[in-house]
Amino acid sequence: MQKKNIPLLCLITLLQGMVFYAAIATLYRQAAGLSIFQITALEGISTALSLALEIPWGRLADRLGYKRTLILCNVLFFVSKLIFWRADSFGAFLAERLLLAVVISGLSGVDISMLYLSAPKAQAQRNLGWYHACGEAGLLLSGLLYVGLLSGQYRLSALWTAAAYGLAAVLTFFLAEVREPAAREKHERLLPLLRTQLHTPGLLAAVLCGALAGEVIHCVTVYFNQLQYVRCGLGDRAIGIAFGIAAVAGLLGPLSGGLTLRLGVRRTGLWLLLGAAACAAGLAFTRSGLLSIGLIALMSLLSALFSPLISSIENDLITTSDRATALSVDAMIADSVILTLDLGLGRAADGSLTLALGLCALGTLIAAALFSRIPKSNRSKGT
Repeated sequence: MQKKNIPLLCLITLLQGMVFYAAIATLYRQAAGLSIFQITALEGISTALSLALEIPWGRLADRLGYKRTLILCNVLFFVSKLIFWRADSFGAFLAERLLLAVVISGLSGVDISMLYLSAPKAQAQRNLGWYHACGEAGLLLSGLLYVGLLSGQYRLSALWTAAAYGLAAVLTFFLAEVREPAAREKHERLLPLLRTQLHTPGLLAAVLCGALAGEVIHCVTVYFNQLQYVRCGLGDRAIGIAFGIAAVAGLLGPLSGGLTLRLGVRRTGLWLLLGAAACAAGLAFTRSGLLSIGLIALMSLLSALFSPLISSIENDLITTSDRATALSVDAMIADSVILTLDLGLGRAADGSLTLALGLCALGTLIAAALFSRIPKSNRSKGT
């Protein structure tokens, strides 16, 4: 029964990847009167609330079971998209982000835990690669539909997104539970669990590396990319096409496991991160639309290959049966990093996009340094 979770979870994340307004997400909010600083401030506020809710949600998920938690969160996810569809002020967008924070902190670690526990451990990185790729496939499909049918229709794009999330919420009811009732009744105390997590060799470096690299690349490929395209003189339709190209690159996540087996975990992680840093640095100085499209697509590819690797390492380092709580602790640490990054990079972008992209390059270099500090014995588990 649990094997059906893999295709179901992939289909759910594909539908939740179908954000039809993603290619113009920043422009959508700007059209409603928000500044770049307000947009990133909303991200920071949302992250702060997620940070506060991480551990309570993790403890609750380990008690409720992962299926019930996913059902509750995905229904709320659908509601948040309905709010976004109608939002026309800072207050409305704030309400959407606050609800989204509840959802993200609730889902944090639960979907990955269900995916991880629904198949043999040796298949973890491959399954994570497919999971991330399905999310990118949803982005690609929605990007193509935006270019072909919805170009310039911001509100209709948001409505289509809400419909996709509604279908994802329905599919969640068909998942099979992976956490047995007996396991939900017996829990490790929080403080010993926290000490175990924080003292696990390589764990902190892995979490900080994943958070830093993930958020920096996210800022470049989701928010700053649109500003870069406008700076290079690209129009709305060209931006949609560029978004589709980046989404295609993001589909190659399933190759992560094979690449890691061929090059080794250390070389794979470092080369991917150094490549992303070089892309961000190149974007900081170019005014070529074609080159910008290529560099952003390459960053999407590198991120797609790196995410399953670092996720697999983090999951392999967990020893407690309260997996959702343990991953919530990791996410709480990551959210602290993300909160600072969102505010800092947003303020930098308001003043200078070149400065913001330069800081993104620096952040990715720091992530590479953190990756190199993960003990070899732990990095090898990621294969």
